[in-house]
Amino acid sequence: VNLLDSFVDHWKGITNYYIETTGQTRPVKQTDIPWRLKQMLDILVYEEAQQGQEEMGPCMEYLLQHKLLETLCTLGKAQYPPGMNQQVLVFFSKILVQIQKPMLHILNVYRPVQKLVRLCGLPGSQTEKEEAQFMFVVCSRVKQDPYVLNYILEHSPTDSPSTIFPANAGLIHVLVHLSRSQKSRVALKAFESLLLLVSIPKEDTAVCLAESTPLCQLLAERLCELFSQLPATLEPADIHSFPQTHWNGMQESQSFPGSEHMENFFAWLDFLDHLMREAPKSLAVKLAKEIHHCWLVGVLQHELLQMSEMGVLVNTALLCCSVRHIQSPAMVEELVSFLLGRQTQSEQRLDTESHVLRYQLIEHCDHISDEISITTLLLFEALLQKPHREILFNLVLRNLENRCYLTRTLGGGDDYISHKGTTFCILAAIIRFTVFKLYTVVLFCSFLCLVPQEAKTSQHVQGARYETYVHDAHEQFKECTAFLLDWDWPESLKPTELSVSSSDFFEGHFLKVLFDRIGRILEQPYELNLQVTSVLSRLAVFPHPHLHEYLLDPYIILAPGARSLFSVLIRVIGELMQRIEVIPNFTEKLVHVRRQLMGLDGESGVDHMPLLKGVIILEEFCKELAAIAFVKLPANNTNLQNTDTL
Repeated sequence: VNLLDSFVDHWKGITNYYIETTGQTRPVKQTDIPWRLKQMLDILVYEEAQQGQEEMGPCMEYLLQHKLLETLCTLGKAQYPPGMNQQVLVFFSKILVQIQKPMLHILNVYRPVQKLVRLCGLPGSQTEKEEAQFMFVVCSRVKQDPYVLNYILEHSPTDSPSTIFPANAGLIHVLVHLSRSQKSRVALKAFESLLLLVSIPKEDTAVCLAESTPLCQLLAERLCELFSQLPATLEPADIHSFPQTHWNGMQESQSFPGSEHMENFFAWLDFLDHLMREAPKSLAVKLAKEIHHCWLVGVLQHELLQMSEMGVLVNTALLCCSVRHIQSPAMVEELVSFLLGRQTQSEQRLDTESHVLRYQLIEHCDHISDEISITTLLLFEALLQKPHREILFNLVLRNLENRCYLTRTLGGGDDYISHKGTTFCILAAIIRFTVFKLYTVVLFCSFLCLVPQEAKTSQHVQGARYETYVHDAHEQFKECTAFLLDWDWPESLKPTELSVSSSDFFEGHFLKVLFDRIGRILEQPYELNLQVTSVLSRLAVFPHPHLHEYLLDPYIILAPGARSLFSVLIRVIGELMQRIEVIPNFTEKLVHVRRQLMGLDGESGVDHMPLLKGVIILEEFCKELAAIAFVKLPANNTNLQNTDTL
């Protein structure tokens, strides 16, 4: 059979249908058009296999010279016979997949492809499935040969980035439109198409997508749209327990009021985060900045600073859940800038205006509403999980750089020692510098022995010794240590300078709130105390020498007016000793409450419940700090098998 004659016959069979029939409403599937299109495709594929990819066969030449694709596109637009657009989309998709030689750089191919792209993503479309497949095939071709993106977009590589979006930036509009489809497979195919585009490693392609298309703007606007659809009546507990959502739907659906809207929002956020991890840096940064401008500043900031406590609570919980989802370096960078700012100088006690949102969020950790306090503490804990150097520097380390928490004269230290009643600290400090091993034991025991014997209950309950914390502390320490590879942290303490005044030391707003909270551990709700100690433990695990000294060294000689974690705990213990004296059968009640918390005893009315629960958390916190101090010692963090010997 002569292939060209057969190919031409099939094409004439299609065109004759339009000549011979007018006004008929038979669907295209009831005609021979689909069969003829399939025969034409089979001939083109067979011809290429026979000719090889080096030469163009006569059938392909006929298709190009007579602009068959252009004609098909026009027939599809006319939707005559009904359903013709679907057949055209399928034919275009198959020819771009099955023909191996490059095609999209040819005028009589990319022109009709451009036109067909413009016919996709229209309201009320009945061909979303075929449109999504066609767009996926086009993006796959672009991935193979990134230069042809300029043809599809009608964009000249010589255009400056400031040039108005090219005529066929409809390509991006169509993909974003299809990603909104109620048909999950259509939306997933659109997601995959967008990922194909943005993951092209060529820098000029990334610049083209970032600067010469509305890609970043449309993606960020969709995020804002989905966020605005979240009900204001969401329960914070549902938000906190919401699992990690994946854009490809690889998770179980939740069922609570508003769960569908939450799944839509966090699936889109996860998709954008995945996209930024796959994209070249320039495109990822552009998209992250657009999200910062459009969503974080444009929408979320107002919600976090509003007067309604319920509004603050729900939006802080949503932000916390968002922080857990975000992993891409570009987006984490923008998130840190939004929440904390970029200040590098030590904080001033009265400075509340340099970054209003940061200050308000920290103040919310000490809010009159316990729910807001707990939720905001969860937010900061989630933030501290991120491998970003500036988070810890901004919140804590910039205030400890010069070690101004230490006294600069012996007299100042004597005054502090006398005031606190810890007269043995000078001796312990000397021992530290002379007998390191002895100091190791002293440091470890300082926290373990901080709680008085009559306030301890661990010995009365099986499995409650401090060793239970060692494994968790070691895992956290390994995780934090992995962060440090690019952080350029010092390995030893910075020498103190007499020229630097320690009289105006301020630990910073974040530590101030945490210390204030831990100082009220005996009177605060149990859940709030758990969250405060969790954040402090996370900070204590980081192996920065200044942070370690300030949080875990009980024997530093503090400057007048300065306080450390240990000094705050000393005050709490002093208050506890006074309150123990006026509560009969204190130890028995304490053991009973611990057993209740462990589910070993039933509920019963016990007086002083907040105090008793606070004492139990205090003991557990001290054991946790002891475990952290232990695993951070060089001799121990690589050999945890020795823990039982202590």
